[in-house]
Order: sequence, then structure tokens, then C-alpha cells
Amino acid sequence: MKILYIVPNINNEGGVARVLSIKANYLCEKLGYDVHILTQNKGNSPLFYSFNHKIVLHDMILSGPFFRFITSYRKALNNTIKACSPDIILVCDNGLKAFTIPFILKTKIPIVFECHSSLYIEEHRVHNTFFSKIKNTLKYHYKKKSATQFDACIALSTESLKEWNFKKGLVIPNPVWIQTKVSAQLQSKKVIAVARNSYEKGLDRLVLIWSKVVQKHPDWVLEIYGKDTNSLAILAQELQINSHILFNNPVQNIEEKYLQSSICVMSSRFEAFPMVLIEAMACGLPCVAYDCHCGPRAIITNAENGFLIEDGIEQEFVEKVNQLIENENLRIEMGQNAKESAAKYTIESIMHSWDALFTSIHLNKTV
Repeated sequence: MKILYIVPNINNEGGVARVLSIKANYLCEKLGYDVHILTQNKGNSPLFYSFNHKIVLHDMILSGPFFRFITSYRKALNNTIKACSPDIILVCDNGLKAFTIPFILKTKIPIVFECHSSLYIEEHRVHNTFFSKIKNTLKYHYKKKSATQFDACIALSTESLKEWNFKKGLVIPNPVWIQTKVSAQLQSKKVIAVARNSYEKGLDRLVLIWSKVVQKHPDWVLEIYGKDTNSLAILAQELQINSHILFNNPVQNIEEKYLQSSICVMSSRFEAFPMVLIEAMACGLPCVAYDCHCGPRAIITNAENGFLIEDGIEQEFVEKVNQLIENENLRIEMGQNAKESAAKYTIESIMHSWDALFTSIHLNKTV
């Protein structure tokens, strides 16, 4: 069977690129699928993650004002589909342009929307004005309406499925790539966060949280792995905690960094199904996260494998981090529970669900 993935880009260290590499490689290597990926990598950029050499990469470069942009987008889609003749098309792009696909792409090939973000995700701070509210309401309505036009919609969690209210929806979580039997010792005085520095990831909130944690625990260090953290470093300098935070570029051996840590924290404003939490749990780390739109609550069971904090309640976040720092037995207990929680996201079980879905769609198409 031939599959075509449509994605924004895969030459970065983001979660979508990570998950796509895992799934595409498994489909190609284990299940014998013919996999094609259409990207916006802007040429032959080096890839952060490894993709099997049998996977065919197509690339499109889009630019210009709206109508020229959409016209070039439609042309690139049609040219790629004509070139590879896929049996199923999967859209793994949550940008607004992806929601035009059911309307601009005239094909009988089944198109599946794979949802990797919250319906309400915002990449920038939203101004609380009348016109902003109207604009966002229209945007959310458009995304919801467009999603109903796909042949199938895949959410990463039950919470996400409810948020989008998919009529033809199915839940298939992302698989965890870390399958180590080793667990973090939880003895180091290190807290880890893994995220890009963008509004939705909320690392600015985390720096403020950490400035209060170190008042009580100055011997602990927060290690952040992500790009473009200059603004965070400036904030840490202003708060006089720059010696208590280490800013690191993304690394491929992130598993090693999890295993060297004792707590994982996430301060996102929006998520769908944060792989960072699954990865950290697979390494036996208790997690503390804001209960933002639909994401962390699908993974963290509060007070069992970590703590869910009401979104934006900074003091409660500080208190729970302090509690884990001060109570080694609690860290160990939650860490064990976390590792058990991550076990259900194995690549084999998740890809079995995808294979069954593809087979069902293909059979229905050929009947």
C-alpha cells in the first residue's frame, strides 16, 4: 500500500517530525508500505531525525500573498499526488492552509486528517479585544467545519476528540520511541524541560516558576533543551537566576538527558498529546504540567504519575515541584507509576492500529 504524508516540514527537532520518523520508518521497514512525504523543508535541508532511505521525500516551496500562496499549494499537492499515486493521503499539518485541502484538492483518494494540536492553539499572545475575539471565533469555526470534510480524522487522545468534536473520529495516540528498561535514579538535583521557545510552549512561565523554586532550593538546576532561548536567558538574568538554569540546544540523545534528571516539567499554554511527557515517563520521571487544552491530562493522572496544575496557577506549580524535590520517596513512587503508564504506548501496538485503519480504508475504497 502507498501512503502520502503532507506535513509542514521535517527538518527540525519538533514532536511531529519525531513521530513521523518513527511511524514512517515502521510502516516502511516492518509492514512493507511504500511511504512518500510531502514537506516544506525549503529544499534538501539536513534532517534532524533519521528516515529510511526507501522513504521518498517531496518538497514544495510556498510564498506570496494569500491567493498566490494557495494556488501554489494546490499545484504542489496535485503534482505530488499525480507523481506518486497514493492509496491514502494523510494530512499532518495543523496550519490554516491544511484545512483548505478538502476544498481545493479534488480527488477520490481518501484523505485522513491527523490532528497534532489543540483546536484553540495560538502561536502568539491573543489580544483581548472585540475584533480579536470575532477573528478567533471565526477561525475555530472554520477549522472545525473543514475537519468534517476529511474522510477520517485521527485524534491523539479522547480529550482531543471531544475538543474537535470529530464526527468521523478515531483515537490513535502517538507511539513512544524510548523503550529502555533502565529508569532514572532520581537522585540528581536536575529538573528537565524540553520544548521550543514559542508562545504556546510557555517557557517564559517556566522561568518565572523556577525563580520561586530556587528561593527554597538553590542547589537544584533547571535544564531546558530547545532553540532560540535568548529571550529566556535575558529573563533569567533579570531575575538573577541565570546560574540556576542551563539552556541547551536540542540533542538527539535526549533519552540520556531524561535518565540524568529527577523531574520533568511542562508549562505549555496549548498541547495536543505532548510526546515530551511520554518520553520522560518512559525513563521513569515524575512530571509536573499545567492542565492546558486537552494535552497533559490525557497522559498525567494527577497525584499518581505526576501533578496536573490548573492552568496559570503559578504558586501551585511551584509547590508541587518543591514537594517532589523534598520527598524522594514520592519521586520514586511516581516515577515507577510513570514508567508503567508509558508502557501502553509501544510502537508495535500503536502501529497495529494504524495498519488496521489503512487496511479498512483501502478495502472500503476498492469495494
